[in-house]
Amino acid sequence: MKIAVVILNWNGAKLLSKFLPSVVAQSPTAVVVVADNGSTDDSVALLQRDFPAVQCIRMEQNYGFADGYNRTLQQVEADCYVLLNSDVEVTANWLTAPVEILASNPRVAAVQPKIRSFTHRNEFEYAGAAGGFIDRLGYPLCRGRVLDTVEGDCGQYDSDISVFWASGACMFVRASAFHEAGGFDAGFWAHMEEIDLCWRLKNRGYSIRYTPRSVVYHLGGATLAYNNPQKLFLNFRNSLFMLFKNLPRRALLLTLPLRMLLDGVAALQFLFGGNGRAFNAVIRAHAAFYRALPALWHTRRQLPKSRKRFPEMLNTSIIWQYYIRKRRTWPQ
Repeated sequence: MKIAVVILNWNGAKLLSKFLPSVVAQSPTAVVVVADNGSTDDSVALLQRDFPAVQCIRMEQNYGFADGYNRTLQQVEADCYVLLNSDVEVTANWLTAPVEILASNPRVAAVQPKIRSFTHRNEFEYAGAAGGFIDRLGYPLCRGRVLDTVEGDCGQYDSDISVFWASGACMFVRASAFHEAGGFDAGFWAHMEEIDLCWRLKNRGYSIRYTPRSVVYHLGGATLAYNNPQKLFLNFRNSLFMLFKNLPRRALLLTLPLRMLLDGVAALQFLFGGNGRAFNAVIRAHAAFYRALPALWHTRRQLPKSRKRFPEMLNTSIIWQYYIRKRRTWPQ
């Protein structure tokens, strides 16, 4: 397969200087592309000076993660895109196993490697860990990371399995499937867009896989800190977008009201905890969802009708399990 490692950059010159050398050194069988999302720092000059073998695609403004990748991948010819955050260190032979999985089974649309923490090398990383799942209310979790609890890597997830979603921090995705599904939803801007894409791919009959035979190290939180109000806004809003678009009708009628109620509970916890900015982020997210309903309804009608539940959708609530039953890890 023709492989393109594609890194979306926005004002990340320092990250490129730190992490791009490992990508170039460990990706001899791939074309490495950096798409600059309207940076105002010296990212482009750095690429031209220090990484002349890396292809640079320049965009005139910041289109966000979702549409930035959509616009970039329209210009990249490959059989397999490797979507890679600019704050990821890769390891020897990291391309081999995921590409072999894609090449051997045309119904696999995406593969995620094992994602460890760059700063705590023996622990999983928050964004993806050992493969993503989703609970009955649309809350994402991973093997190795449930809400705020991150496990150490003791080899407990060293098996290839099917998952519900692959992390956008490092996602191997079949180019034809990506374009068939319409790419990322540009309305998401950033956050949750990879889960939405994987959900749409699964509704089209594709599967998503995880393999531990490829390992990368992710710094995480390099663009927006995990508790940043704008990140909270995007996560709360985009979760509602994703559920409305992809759930079967009956499940939607049951799930969406309960999820919105729990969002309200979270907002009140932020408020009474003295975090007014987080409270406002949740309120703004719900307001944005209501404003977007006509467009979301139109999008839902354009998607394939074969929506269903999948084995990788847990028939439980991780909010209940985590906070009430005190079950904090995947085995529990």
